[in-house]
Amino acid sequence: MEIKIDNNKIFSPLRNKWLILTPEEEVRQNYICRLINAYGYSLEQMDEELKVNNSHRGQGKARADIVIWKSKEDKKNKKSAFIVVECKAETVKIKQEDYYQGANYAAWSGANFFVTTNARETKFFKVDKDSLPKELDEIIDIPKAAIINDQKKIDKLLSQTKAFSRDEFAKLLQKCHNIIRNNDKLSPEAAFDEISKILFMKIRYERNPDEDVLFSLDKFQRDEKHFEKNIKKHLPIEAQMPYMQYLFKATKDEFAEDKLFDSFETIKIKQYSFEQIVKELEKYNLSATSDDIKGIAFEHFLGTTFRGELGQFFTPRTIVDFMVEVLDPKEGETVCDPTCGSGGFLIKSFEYIRDKIEKDVEENKKVLKAILFNGEYEKMTEEQQSKVNEKYNEILKKINYDINIPNKSYSKQSKSERNRRISKLSSSCIYGTDANPRMARTSKMNMIMHGDGHGGVHHHDGLININGIFEGRFDVILTNPPFGARVEKDYKLSETDRFYDDVILNEYKEHYGEDCIKQINELNNAIDKGQKVLDRFDLGKVSGLTEVLFMERCLNLLKKGGRMGIVLPEGILNNANLQKVRDYIESKAKILLITSIPSDVFIASGATIKPSLLFFKKFTEQEENQYAQIKAKVEKEIKESVQKEIDKYFKTEKDKIILLNLTSKKSIATLNLLEKKCKKLFDKEFSQQMETIGKEKIKKLFNYEIPMVQVEKAGITTTGGQCENELIKVAEEFKKYREEKQLWQDNSLRVTYKLQNDDLLRIINGEEQVINE
Repeated sequence: MEIKIDNNKIFSPLRNKWLILTPEEEVRQNYICRLINAYGYSLEQMDEELKVNNSHRGQGKARADIVIWKSKEDKKNKKSAFIVVECKAETVKIKQEDYYQGANYAAWSGANFFVTTNARETKFFKVDKDSLPKELDEIIDIPKAAIINDQKKIDKLLSQTKAFSRDEFAKLLQKCHNIIRNNDKLSPEAAFDEISKILFMKIRYERNPDEDVLFSLDKFQRDEKHFEKNIKKHLPIEAQMPYMQYLFKATKDEFAEDKLFDSFETIKIKQYSFEQIVKELEKYNLSATSDDIKGIAFEHFLGTTFRGELGQFFTPRTIVDFMVEVLDPKEGETVCDPTCGSGGFLIKSFEYIRDKIEKDVEENKKVLKAILFNGEYEKMTEEQQSKVNEKYNEILKKINYDINIPNKSYSKQSKSERNRRISKLSSSCIYGTDANPRMARTSKMNMIMHGDGHGGVHHHDGLININGIFEGRFDVILTNPPFGARVEKDYKLSETDRFYDDVILNEYKEHYGEDCIKQINELNNAIDKGQKVLDRFDLGKVSGLTEVLFMERCLNLLKKGGRMGIVLPEGILNNANLQKVRDYIESKAKILLITSIPSDVFIASGATIKPSLLFFKKFTEQEENQYAQIKAKVEKEIKESVQKEIDKYFKTEKDKIILLNLTSKKSIATLNLLEKKCKKLFDKEFSQQMETIGKEKIKKLFNYEIPMVQVEKAGITTTGGQCENELIKVAEEFKKYREEKQLWQDNSLRVTYKLQNDDLLRIINGEEQVINE
């Protein structure tokens, strides 16, 4: 069955009549088609706009959008419903609290299943018939018509909750990992690489619009026979490979722009292992499985795989969530993690900003709707109302266009597609690097599993500039740098760090501005001179520790007034040998918050050092000037004070020389030595006083509050299990505090929409753009 739309009317097969086309009605009729085509239900066992009476509970009557019974006889005899569906027109992620009323309808009607669907996604819930829900219990699907009388299968579906499904998927990935360990004897990291390849082969295959097509073992073996018999012999000799490798090559080609796999990469496990894993994974359609199942399961799998040596690359989710909440990234702000590991900070930032954009779009829809459906609407003729509805439908299509990511690479997008709000977020606002090639690839994969935003991730040394990652570019930095490693003193810049492609350089200039070209030229000149990496950092003279260098690197990457959250070993705060590091940072940035967390949080990832979460704001230009003026004033005072003491000393010593009645020549030589000695004494005393008295004076004059929090429980136990999370409350309190104190300026985009004749205008900070689909 196909949906029928004609002249701003939509056909309802259940009511057998044409209705006015509204966004809600289009969602409903689309889902009725899906119930028939994908699930096998018939019109005879369905109804829509059904009044649901709850006289026993004193709740009166309400309407259910779609109701499905087990059979047409049950419908005719007014027996309890089997499934209730609620439809909405929004294009945002479904939130349970928005659907409690619909869940109540489902309970009143005696249904087993409750479905919520909108223009973006569909979610499924089991119905508690005995009590009104405080929290809906999400499951993975509703039954197809063919099994509605098989209670065993129905009970199984009802038991497959989302939480269970995430755990099951994570366990399944671990099972695949064990298959490779037992059959192929690969290391955990190498086994993970092979599982990643198969997952992306599966994603590519299941992108097929037919959601019932799974990458199954049976399908693979049938296609393999066809390949061996009809295709392989016609391929060039160099392309004649096993079907497993042929499929992987097609996957590499499809994801080529994402640079997930090297061109020479192959499947490195036995075909027997490959087929076992395909068999294990065939119960999941990865294109149909929601991001919050496969993304979180993949993340959990990462956490259990990358322990020990690679544990440093995985930041626990409770920490990531807290740090993003504290810095509150906004639409239009650029975010970077120069040591992105598995991509946790980038994923959360992408999701966090995307949710803000979607919420804003829904609010703007309400405003536009109020303008169109004003007090005059009820007085209009049916024809006039139809025209208003048609216009509103067109507006919704255009505004929804703003929150959909184009299903193509950035280079192939039109200007209009690049201007979409979510597209800009995905392609121009999220950046990351990691020096470990496996982790850079893992970060991209993790982001794809969560829904997108992976285009700005690169395999590169995070201390050195790469595509889009230049100094002074970022509003927000979130990172968990490697602890304890050192940059060797003789480690130099190499030719691999050089920018040389003129076409790319022109693109950089257009995309990132003239300043990035200056930085590129400076880097290329430094490579020519054989510059050491440590010499590129002020703190390189103090320490070669990676966490120290990344503190300076992150500050350099920030715009003036930009914000940074960084996970650091607690020793950074109290180690006497690193006092100069702390002084340097405090001369460049304000401390926003220090949060000490229990070591338990990172023990589950294999780390043993007690960490702290530090948040900074790089000085604004005004703060830079204020700090410089205070420092200059203190220096002047101390210089004058020291000079007085030195002058006294010089006069006393000079008088002694005169009393000795030396010859003129000897006297001059002795006075010259005295002057040099006084100069050294001045420099030494001035330096010592600036380190002690001066520092204290500067802090007193450049004074501000520094909130410090000690957290005992941060949501994760030493074994990786869940526990109470005090960070949630800390984030809430800090939000109130920073808004009250106005700790930083809100530079987010101000976006509104305006109707102008037949056009919908997107207005960003006062600049108008026509939205074209």
